[in-house]
Amino acid sequence: MAIYLRQAVLNDLNKVMMIIEQARAQLKKNGNPQWQDGHPFITTIKNDIIREHSWVLIDGQEVVGTAVLQLTPEQNYDEIEDGQWKYPNEPYAIIHRVAVLPAKRGQSLGRFIFSNLLTVGYLQGIRNFRYDTHYKNIPVQKIGEELGFVKRGTIYIEDKIDNKHMGFELNL
Repeated sequence: MAIYLRQAVLNDLNKVMMIIEQARAQLKKNGNPQWQDGHPFITTIKNDIIREHSWVLIDGQEVVGTAVLQLTPEQNYDEIEDGQWKYPNEPYAIIHRVAVLPAKRGQSLGRFIFSNLLTVGYLQGIRNFRYDTHYKNIPVQKIGEELGFVKRGTIYIEDKIDNKHMGFELNL
């Protein structure tokens, strides 16, 4: 069966939220406070889809993963502590809200999502990619490092429980 990425549509909203909820439960089980304040919210995911930033991973005919490729800057990335972005004034894309069905873990699907989003961004002229994740989210840190992302420092996001995240960057 084919495994591929496609842009999400509004009909995918419930499935994407189900994947997000299962990933949130897995994070909690692993002692990671990321997403435990309730975000990403359904309104955020819906807006991602409407703005055409949301992507879904298809395995056969089933949606098994989700992520966002945001091609516009974000205020949270303006300030970075304990380091700096390599090219702070150049355009960049952000990879956000990556989640895969826990039942599909161990198949490198998270890495597949990242890799394919890099291709999508590259085809649109982007050469700098960033993402953030919680210090306890070792699997997502590992994916980034395997793909050549470099930890650049600490950024702060909107999170009521723990807003301190690691900022990663890849320059192609």
